[in-house]
Amino acid sequence: MNTNNRALSERPVIHVTEGHTHGPITRLMSPSDLGQILKPFVFLDLFKVGGVNVQALGSMPLHPHSGLATVTVLPEGSMRFDVPESGAGTISYGGVEWMKAAAGVWHGKEMIIENVPRLTGFQLWLALPPELENSQPESQYFEAKSIPQSGPAHVIIGEYQGIQSPVNAPKGINYLLVTLKAKERWTYQPPAGHSVAWLALAKGQLSTGVSLKTGEMAVFAPGSAAIDLENPGEEDAVFVLGSAVPHPHSLHLGSYSVHTSAEALEMGERRITELARTLREAGDRRTASGTIPVWR
Repeated sequence: MNTNNRALSERPVIHVTEGHTHGPITRLMSPSDLGQILKPFVFLDLFKVGGVNVQALGSMPLHPHSGLATVTVLPEGSMRFDVPESGAGTISYGGVEWMKAAAGVWHGKEMIIENVPRLTGFQLWLALPPELENSQPESQYFEAKSIPQSGPAHVIIGEYQGIQSPVNAPKGINYLLVTLKAKERWTYQPPAGHSVAWLALAKGQLSTGVSLKTGEMAVFAPGSAAIDLENPGEEDAVFVLGSAVPHPHSLHLGSYSVHTSAEALEMGERRITELARTLREAGDRRTASGTIPVWR
């Protein structure tokens, strides 16, 4: 929705961070810091790489998760998935990989980087509610053509202005991938109860009462007020925006796990250990295209 007759900053920003950068990855949020106030959003990495280093980003080893879901979107570049239950395809701008780790998985190579000059992506973790945190894991892959839009926003997760994402995510969570063109203004009105809200900028500039630049994450004050945004620059502004009903549970953390209780965490980590044994016994599971499907 354009808002040319409305003043900016109806919903104030209370915190801005550039995160901590290690090589091509910037950690903008962890479960032990901003995740405590933005849960169910508990973790966010921004990765950016170009040239000869693009393929090196794919060297991440297989690793486990439980109690959470991961969401991967790519503002720039593309990755290929090839898994028996989902077929093969390409995740690029507007597409998404959803992986509900829940009871436990090992993953990290279910997508491979295509031959692109640059790759920019966000990986988000969502804390799952008690009824899902030790449930059956699930993976979904949606190419851009399958993700609906509302104005400049791809509705990656949730429902916005009557547009429903196909991702099988818990209720009460919205996650949008947005591009605002130069000088464009847009307002996001969170659904009822979505008092948690934030955004992270992959490219360009934004103004929302404060000025934001590439690589920054902004946390909005709790409440129900609209979020007014303007792109004051000469290039596109590309960002992700999340809003949600607050996650009412404390976070119990393992190395790769987020649960709502010590008992649920112990169950998830025990399952991860069991899966590690069966994964070793399974041997080489690499597909012809080079991907390694999620082990669950």
